[in-house]
Amino acid sequence: MALRGAWQLQKLIVSFSDWGGSSRGIRSFMESYLPVFKEKNPQLEVVTELIRGQHPHLKGFYKNKSERVVCVKNMDPEEVLQYATRLRNSLGRKVVKLKTRHVTKHPSVQGTWTTDVKF
Repeated sequence: MALRGAWQLQKLIVSFSDWGGSSRGIRSFMESYLPVFKEKNPQLEVVTELIRGQHPHLKGFYKNKSERVVCVKNMDPEEVLQYATRLRNSLGRKVVKLKTRHVTKHPSVQGTWTTDVKF
């Protein structure tokens, strides 16, 4: 995703095995979908990496010095493309858990309303 007009994903590494059965989907992804993905995203550096004896994965490096790794073992080429676009569209920030379900800029002095209020 673009933050202030600049794409946050800088580099995408596609790691696969040339003989492993769990890499079948990512190998067909590289033949059919990866060239089109590279053409549509010229701002992105896409690197393929051969790793034997390991499951395939996608690794994204972002501008804020963070990285995300997604395991794509035994997935179809369409699913691998979906995960690659998700990595491209994300900002690379850590997921922050909210402490409460009710989020507001001006919290109530009396507390949050619930259905369990007894008068």
